[in-house]
Amino acid sequence: MRIPEKPKDMRKLLKKHEGEIFKLLRRKDIMDIVAKYNKEYIHWDEFRYKKLPSKIQPEFVWALMKIFRREGHKFFKFGKNMFRYSLLDDILKNVHVLDKGCAGRLESDFEFVNREGKERYIISSLMEEAIASSQLEGAATTRKIAKEILRLNRKPRNYSEQMIVNGYRKIQKIVRTKQKNITPEMILELQRDITYETLEHKRDEGRFRDNNDVIVGDAIQRGKVYHIPPDYNEIPELVKEFCDFANKDNGEFMHPIIKGIILHFLIGYMHPFNDGNGRTARSIFYWYVLTRGYWLFEYMSISRILLRSKRDYALSYLYTETDDNDLTYFIKYNLSAIEEALRDMELYIKRKQKEQTETLQLIKGLKNINVRQADMLKEFTKDPEKIFFISEIMNTYGVVYQTARSDLLHLTKMGYINKILIKKKFGFKLARSSKK
Repeated sequence: MRIPEKPKDMRKLLKKHEGEIFKLLRRKDIMDIVAKYNKEYIHWDEFRYKKLPSKIQPEFVWALMKIFRREGHKFFKFGKNMFRYSLLDDILKNVHVLDKGCAGRLESDFEFVNREGKERYIISSLMEEAIASSQLEGAATTRKIAKEILRLNRKPRNYSEQMIVNGYRKIQKIVRTKQKNITPEMILELQRDITYETLEHKRDEGRFRDNNDVIVGDAIQRGKVYHIPPDYNEIPELVKEFCDFANKDNGEFMHPIIKGIILHFLIGYMHPFNDGNGRTARSIFYWYVLTRGYWLFEYMSISRILLRSKRDYALSYLYTETDDNDLTYFIKYNLSAIEEALRDMELYIKRKQKEQTETLQLIKGLKNINVRQADMLKEFTKDPEKIFFISEIMNTYGVVYQTARSDLLHLTKMGYINKILIKKKFGFKLARSSKK
């Protein structure tokens, strides 16, 4: 991926061409361009290719854009650097949707879905998040195989599978946690759990880096460096500052979702570990928004959206770093990913409502089975040759061993499925008479 062109130094540009730049303030066509592209909040690397009136220097218009942007910036210091971001109308609209209408509407929609259905969707969503987050970092396993590993609770056979299992276990733990304050010890534990048995050097599990060998670069184009993290000697103090930023408001309100996105970015910026930084950053985002009451995120896989637009995700980091640490690019991109994940969830609810209606119809035609058992039977019907095991039913429906076993044995007794012994282990398969 090409590194975005860094804008020219604003101070030098204004010092040399101040008169020519400010003369453009009197031109309506130029001010319309400034307003349009500031609303879209595009980076210089995109703006320099835009069509402008004849003989107008793109750098001069960009200088005006930056001046007007600065008026709306909010600033905060982290380490040796000053960071900034703008609360654009689109950003405020997105967080408002998550705060009010959307959450309330979806909660009422979910009332239609039974408790088992909600639990099953949460499990599926957490699996999707763990899989996609690992694939973003290079896990070479298909989504289908990865889900089978998690549902069957199979022991990982390679590095990629271990990454996914680690991620799933960690995100389950995050959902269950009640701890609202983040600490350096918690960050170390997150990274240790996520990287368990996947690092070249086991000593790097749960330990901040003690070297400057870590750079963010292109694995294919050797020598292309995207980001050089702070010196490793600064990491302990930066992590402490990070925790203070997460836990305190310092007298100025910052919306929790925006703050969670910024925390995500800062882990990537610090790169406190030799490996596992990306997965740790996304886990911290999930932890933060869930502990701030945003239950909706339990049903969404943000990383699946990031994986779909991996290049844009990387560019949002690079745009921020190459434009005076302006986090607006990163915030704007992540909110668009959340909005897409939200649309995915809405489509799921509609599909689930339809499926539940079908399941209730199925119950009417079958004797002595409950909604969960009917749903299981539908899964058997979808893949008549597949053999299901108790562990898969447990992990798919979020039930204990005894419940899964009882459901399967009941369906066997009713003649809907058959019990099969495979290598001293019982499996279950759709009975021939039940195939549609």
